[in-house]
Amino acid sequence: MRISIFGLGYVGAVSCACFAKEGHQIIGVDVNEHKVDLINNGKSPIVEKDLDEYIAEGNKNGLLEATTNVENAINNSSISIICVGTPSQINGNIDLSYIYKVCAQIGEALKKKEEFHTIVIRSTVVPGTVRQCIGIIEDSSGKKHMNDFGLGSNPEFLREGTAIYDFWNPPYTIIGIDSEKSQSVLQELYKSLDAPFYVLRPEESEMIKYANNNFHAVKITFANEIGNICKELGVDGHVVMDIVAKDKKLNLSNYYMKPGFAFGGSCLPKDVRGLNYRAKILDVKTPLLNSLIDSNEIQIQRGLQLIYNTGKRKIGILGFAFKAGTDDLRESPMITLIETLIGKGYELSLYDANVLLSKLMGKNKDFIIGRIPHISRLLKAGAEQIIEEADVIVLGNKSDEFREILPQIPQSKTIIDLVRIEKNKQTEDNYVGICW
Repeated sequence: MRISIFGLGYVGAVSCACFAKEGHQIIGVDVNEHKVDLINNGKSPIVEKDLDEYIAEGNKNGLLEATTNVENAINNSSISIICVGTPSQINGNIDLSYIYKVCAQIGEALKKKEEFHTIVIRSTVVPGTVRQCIGIIEDSSGKKHMNDFGLGSNPEFLREGTAIYDFWNPPYTIIGIDSEKSQSVLQELYKSLDAPFYVLRPEESEMIKYANNNFHAVKITFANEIGNICKELGVDGHVVMDIVAKDKKLNLSNYYMKPGFAFGGSCLPKDVRGLNYRAKILDVKTPLLNSLIDSNEIQIQRGLQLIYNTGKRKIGILGFAFKAGTDDLRESPMITLIETLIGKGYELSLYDANVLLSKLMGKNKDFIIGRIPHISRLLKAGAEQIIEEADVIVLGNKSDEFREILPQIPQSKTIIDLVRIEKNKQTEDNYVGICW
């Protein structure tokens, strides 16, 4: 394939070298003539393991060249990959000016081109950037997106020092694009990589790099805070974290990686508070661990705000044990939500089959009757009664019973889902998801 790569910094140089290694015809583009000259002389503009050899080979084989001429690059390629910098501004905002400038230049070059052109942004950009850049290219080229060109997001996952290896061994290939024609071209481009290929909406693709990098930052900070506490207690933090990382069922898995409502139950809140208190006694600062309870409470407030936004006063709760299939109400965030609504004078009706069974059979009766009598008095015998009496239905856990009854809820009633009871359901019409 004929590929032009805009930006000969870290990502651009590695992409040029690796795509040339695969046998593609590559044109690197940069405003910096020194970088262009280095590539054309078979040398790398950055220090990275094996990159010099890759670039020298591509240059020698006639598969890799560089230029400052945008029009020449566009006319001699069918795919353009944008790898220009997106630095931070003083206030922390991302500077997209280089992205916008390149897109305008590409648009200008596309004016006289008849061939369909595929463009992807490989730089890290905030969600919505692709949509903005589509407008820039349409305005500067006079061409129409989907008809004359396709523009999408294609985030990279390269680590400095192992970038060549990471290029050939990515965790996955992500394409965020609307154009089916461009999608086919990109699937062909990446077909040699042994990695899952996901096609998403551009905004989802753009967000993934931010989610990944912030998650990495959280993991590093978490390990450091645990390690600091361990040291003060005379414990080897590496031993602890090595064992933590061996749990692939919960710790290194997707089990807790689903956005939704707040955590609760008999373990997590208690143990978060317990470790934070111990750190305080040891005079070890743990801002990340300290933030967990506050962040959890914010998620409860977010759920409450969705209810307030409806402007309705009759609220039905389906499921309020902290997890479906249990009757455990200890530190259930749903109990906090319910008590807040009662305190604000809302008219509530509640149903949870397992909690109702506990009340009747005495399994958790002391807690229900003794600790939350104001809530136990609001319990109804079935979900149908909740749907009939309430104007707003709140889904509080993933009971199969609630999934089956969902289609029976009339359009006139608002559904607020705190748990995403159906995987692909999105906020629309009378249905509102807390994070989707």
